[in-house]
Amino acid sequence: MSPKPLALFVKHDGQSARAALTCEYKCGNACFHEVPNTSPGEYFGDIVATLNRRGLIKGGAAVVLGVGAASALAACGDDSSGTGSAPTGSPGSGTGFTAVAPNKDDAVVIPDGYEQSVVIRWGDPVLEGAPQFDFDKQTAAAAAAQFGYNCDFAGLLPIEGTADKYLLVVSHEYSTEPMMFRGYNKDEPTREQFDIALASHGLSVVEVHGESGSGELKPAFGKYNRRLTATTEFVVTGPAAGSELLKTKADPTGTKVLGTLNNCSGGVTPWGTVLSGEENFNQYFGNAATVSDPAAAARLKRYGIEGAASERKWERFDPRFDVAQEPNEVNRFGYVVEVNPWDATSVPVKHTSLGRFKHEAATIHVTGDGSVVAYSGDDERFDYMYKFVSAKKVQPGTGASSMRHNMTILDEGTLYVAKLTGDHAAEIDGSGKVPTGGFTGKGQWIPLLRTGADGKGTSMVDGMSAEEVAVFTRLAGDKVGATKMDRPEDFETNPTTGKVYVALTNNSNRGADGKPGADEANPRKLNKNGQVLELTDNHTGTDFTWSLLLVCGDPAAADTYFAGFDKSKVSPISCPDNLAFDPYGNLWISTDGNALKANDGLFSVILDGPNRGETKQFLTVPRGAETCGPIVTEQRVIVSVQHPGESDDATPDNPQSHWPDGGTAQPRPAVAVVWKKNSGRIGV
Repeated sequence: MSPKPLALFVKHDGQSARAALTCEYKCGNACFHEVPNTSPGEYFGDIVATLNRRGLIKGGAAVVLGVGAASALAACGDDSSGTGSAPTGSPGSGTGFTAVAPNKDDAVVIPDGYEQSVVIRWGDPVLEGAPQFDFDKQTAAAAAAQFGYNCDFAGLLPIEGTADKYLLVVSHEYSTEPMMFRGYNKDEPTREQFDIALASHGLSVVEVHGESGSGELKPAFGKYNRRLTATTEFVVTGPAAGSELLKTKADPTGTKVLGTLNNCSGGVTPWGTVLSGEENFNQYFGNAATVSDPAAAARLKRYGIEGAASERKWERFDPRFDVAQEPNEVNRFGYVVEVNPWDATSVPVKHTSLGRFKHEAATIHVTGDGSVVAYSGDDERFDYMYKFVSAKKVQPGTGASSMRHNMTILDEGTLYVAKLTGDHAAEIDGSGKVPTGGFTGKGQWIPLLRTGADGKGTSMVDGMSAEEVAVFTRLAGDKVGATKMDRPEDFETNPTTGKVYVALTNNSNRGADGKPGADEANPRKLNKNGQVLELTDNHTGTDFTWSLLLVCGDPAAADTYFAGFDKSKVSPISCPDNLAFDPYGNLWISTDGNALKANDGLFSVILDGPNRGETKQFLTVPRGAETCGPIVTEQRVIVSVQHPGESDDATPDNPQSHWPDGGTAQPRPAVAVVWKKNSGRIGV
């Protein structure tokens, strides 16, 4: 039965459902600060004229680039084949479940005929010898050996030669100290609370085993298990490595960084490593208001770094978080990091060739000739979409030599930023009304930075050095007039068609006084619900065409669009965030901040055939939580449940959720797995 919109979803009142507490600790109240991008930019009409003048628009649609064998790890294949080896079935196979209705339950709600369990939760041991979690007796040493806080990205990597055994790699985006510590005083945090928070960031690598007769996954101790935290050493590669812009008192070489911060989504590479995006890193640094140099202050402001004390006040305990004492430390965050989960002693990498901004993720597509394309969005209102095209080719195999080679692929190539033009610009009035023929257009990837085999860069932007482009990538995008988007977050490439999908979460400032107005790719003023963009990209080239697959919100409202599908037969969806593909080529979307006032969830979307645009809610997460890190296989759906129970009234003495343990337990961010009863296939 198709879900029917509820009456409460007809009006578009209010903003994102995120609690103020979540906004404060997750992103430093990014949506309540002045928009960092105050560059003039270009409107679509100006861009069309410019591209025509430069001879960059050649007319006609870009060729649809097919891919070869579908992979659970990444989209990769033969750009000329147009074929895939996904499981056979008609369009929509894999979405045959009864949609879950919108709700506000304190539970993970799943379709009839499915079962669920928790894989691992905040505080569970990752390393042997780690103590069992005790909310009231936390220590930094224990936290560094336990599963971290606020899980986001999840990657599941099969262990070769074993049956139903995997490495689960999960990022830990941020800490919410008022929910972690009883009686927390935000004005006077303690040194131990600071150290616990440092240890609660980063990533976890943990072995998990499938349970016979079900889809459960159980954590196990193994040689690969590892915790990376905000104090783990990372090596810097690419054009900014060794730059004066990255040198600090603690690291005069500018090549070694302690820790990774605000790790949001990510990706798994075909060579078996994990990529993670450092997103809202700006919020951890204090005393930017003391910077007197106008140019330095402007660069900080462009990255949302301003004011006096930081919210967490980490600068009181470590001078590297004090911009006044260590002005370059902040330049060492905001990159794509790469971790080799198969070697617990390996040093993870920060790739400066992919640019520095609020990376939501980095996802990989491999073309038929072995070239690697890494897509990434800058999760900020009115910021940009990027891709990196490698100069090196993937080396097949899983041996040490192949791994060494493949882990340098993202250090040599060209970084681009996107400009878009619309086909029906004259019809866009900010209401979200669908133009003739749908929302469609063309685009161009503008080169910013080329990195050579020696790791040295060449700037493609007038007036900026290669090091400056790598470190102040937003400013480079400003200079070339990139298109200002509505919070571009996760990118995913369809493993069967090669088309690229982008989650644009929302932008309540679109069309507000003094802010950029609506355009065809961002067609609504005061956009509360977001949209999903579909690109047909010339992956290693510079041209693409685009359309809007979804304009999200209440399907009963006039300003929503579901690829032309009957809106009375879809689930309400708001604030798309992370994307994934199932083995059948269906898109799955997790949401963050549902502005329709129901719990966030995970949705399937059919992309081909007569039901293109059919959107169905597969699950919802508990009240106050966000759905992250979706993985969809034939046997399992895995999600990270982030910040359950976070609300403006919540404290450890007054919890608003008891998930996942129930009773009177404190809420704990956790990874959950769902499977079909009797070992059936998901959605079949």
